[in-house]
Amino acid sequence: MNRIVAFIIAFVVVSNTLQATETEFEYPSEEVVISKFEALHIQNLSYSAFQYALTGYTYYKNQGITQSDTLVIIDFDLPSHVKRMFIVDIANMVVLDSSLVAHGKNSGDVNATRFSNKNGSLQSSVGFFVTNEKYIGKHGLSLRLDGLEKGINSNARMRSVVIHSADYVSEEYIEKYHRIGRSFGCPAIPVKDYEQTLNYMSSKVLLFIYSSKSGYTPRFQ
Repeated sequence: MNRIVAFIIAFVVVSNTLQATETEFEYPSEEVVISKFEALHIQNLSYSAFQYALTGYTYYKNQGITQSDTLVIIDFDLPSHVKRMFIVDIANMVVLDSSLVAHGKNSGDVNATRFSNKNGSLQSSVGFFVTNEKYIGKHGLSLRLDGLEKGINSNARMRSVVIHSADYVSEEYIEKYHRIGRSFGCPAIPVKDYEQTLNYMSSKVLLFIYSSKSGYTPRFQ
C-alpha cells in the first residue's frame, strides 16, 4: 500500500514538473525589444512590427517550431515601392538582407489593406509562418510556407502561398507604374539574387507578416 501511495505521489510530482516546464515562458521585456530594435537601425520598419515579430520568434523558438537564428519580417504598413522585407540575424542583431516584396492583388494597390486566409481570395495573409521545403514550380525555385495561426494564415499551403521570384517585383516596374506588381497572395520577391535570398530563409525559418490595418493580434498573446 505504501508503495502504491509513493508511486502516486511521485507521478503527481513529475507530471506537475513537466507541466510547469511546458507552460513556463517569458516574453522579451519592453527594454529588450527597444534595445534590439535600435541596434538594427532599420529606418522603414515600424516598432510595432518588430515587437510582434521578436515576441513571436521567442515564443515559437521556445516551442521548437524553429531553431534558426534568422527571422524574416514583412511590414505591409509600408507601400510596395519601398523595401519592406527584412531578414534579420537575431543572434547578432544584424540585417542580412532587405528586399521589395509583393502583396496580393486583392489586398490593395500601392498599399496592402485587406487580408484573407481563404482560398481564391488573391489576398495576402498576416501573422507567423514557418518556411519549409524548396521546390521547382511555375515561378522556378520557390519556398513553401506553413501558416502557424488557425483562421489567420493556416491555409497557406493549401492556397499555395509561397515565396517565389517575379519580374514585376523590380525597380524597373516601379519606375513605370510607381509601385510593384501584385501576386495571387504570395510574398513574391525580385528575380535578382533571389536564390541567395531563399538561402537565408532555408527550412524552418520564422517569417512574420505585419499590418496595423488587418486588426490582427498574435494568437500566442
